[in-house]
Amino acid sequence: MLRVTEIFHSIQGESSRVGLPTVFVRLTGCPLRCVWCDTEYAFGGGESLSIADIVQRVAAFDCATVCVTGGEPLAQKNCLPLLAALCDSGYSVSLETSGALDIGDVDPRVARIVDLKAPGSGEQAKNRWQNLDLLTAHDEVKFVLASREDYDWAVSACRRRRLFERCPVLFSPVPGQLDPAQLAQWILDDRLPVRFQLQLHKLLWGGSKGR
Repeated sequence: MLRVTEIFHSIQGESSRVGLPTVFVRLTGCPLRCVWCDTEYAFGGGESLSIADIVQRVAAFDCATVCVTGGEPLAQKNCLPLLAALCDSGYSVSLETSGALDIGDVDPRVARIVDLKAPGSGEQAKNRWQNLDLLTAHDEVKFVLASREDYDWAVSACRRRRLFERCPVLFSPVPGQLDPAQLAQWILDDRLPVRFQLQLHKLLWGGSKGR
């Protein structure tokens, strides 16, 4: 069984899969408290569902792409068999994780989107740096940035850990804290091989749920 906050059909607003119709499975609970978090509603509550129930609800949307997110989905041990079950059912599956928990046992068919926490998040100390050694070209690293300090920290981390050579890297501004055009200009000035992204679902519908 897993605690599930919601299962819904929307447009993927982030990552290299941006724009794709996607079924989102949002699991409940998160051990982090990022100061700019936009999904506090997933910290508690939710509904207890079996893996079979979740797969059945996903199937009802008739959509080939699934994203398991949170909260922090890996905080629930049964997230791992859920990911495998979704892959076994033929879906293209991605996992959005904070990177604070071990990603080593995630099914290799899953694209792991690891959100490294910059200093402005208040949770930099929770980064599990060992996860970066496990990443492949199939995975992605995301940085959500609130300031020039966050940006410089992210660039340093990418260069020090050779992330640009390892997998796609995504830079996003914290809404209301870092001007998107400013972040874009820094990326251009420094000739960074990163993907700049805004949260497409918020541009379309506002709010945080993307629907």
